[in-house]
Amino acid sequence: MNMRPSILLTNDDGVSSAGIWAAYEALSPIADVTVVAPATQQSAVGRSISIFEPLRVSRVVINGVPAYAVAGKPTDAVIIALYALNLEPACVVSGINIGENLSFESIMTSGTVGAALEASNQKTKGIAFSLQVEDQGDKFDDPRTHNQSFSGAQKVVRDVTERVLRHGFPAHADVINVNIPSKIAGGYEVTRLARKLFATGVEQRLDPRGRPYYWINGPLIEDAEDGTDVHAVRKGNVSITPITLDCTAVAADAEIREIFDGKSAFR
Repeated sequence: MNMRPSILLTNDDGVSSAGIWAAYEALSPIADVTVVAPATQQSAVGRSISIFEPLRVSRVVINGVPAYAVAGKPTDAVIIALYALNLEPACVVSGINIGENLSFESIMTSGTVGAALEASNQKTKGIAFSLQVEDQGDKFDDPRTHNQSFSGAQKVVRDVTERVLRHGFPAHADVINVNIPSKIAGGYEVTRLARKLFATGVEQRLDPRGRPYYWINGPLIEDAEDGTDVHAVRKGNVSITPITLDCTAVAADAEIREIFDGKSAFR
């Protein structure tokens, strides 16, 4: 008798997000899925972790399914699931995030990718799924009642996860970052990370007392070079990017050794 694999499902949009429950619908026919996610919206917190305050965990029922709401960050949810709830999943799935997570810039701040990275750091490999939005303002709508269509994304979530469970995780990757265009026009494209997704800017405004305050903003970069995740999604392909926890800049090794030649300046 074949045993069904177990999956830990988490996100950064919160346990009530439409995206996480779309992922649950896609995965529950093929695996035993346990939802452990932040109690509230936690986008753009990266891999931050709660070490100065206790974490509360509530058992909730959403869409008739038991789940766990963690009053903390996505990273906290993963750690609670593995070490407090004693789950032993075959893999961790993070998403479906409402909004793409493309480029160096986004994966460093993304809570969706951060949860998958933390899972891999704790010896359980992770897959992060994000869905492009055509209007960037949609990222700031209430994720519980989002109008985004998840039907195409659900097919991708199920197919990618099934393939990974069947073939095993790539030996030299810690996370598979999957970005799904809002309108899928092609197939899978294995990509590398683009450098940026936004042209960063800061807008200054004045409060009613005339004191300045600031919004970090900036327009979306329309495209990037061929072979990158940004370009693949702009073409309508599903971007598959392998990511590693090892941030060592191997290509800089020789140059850095010339600068620091072993002779200490303070001895």
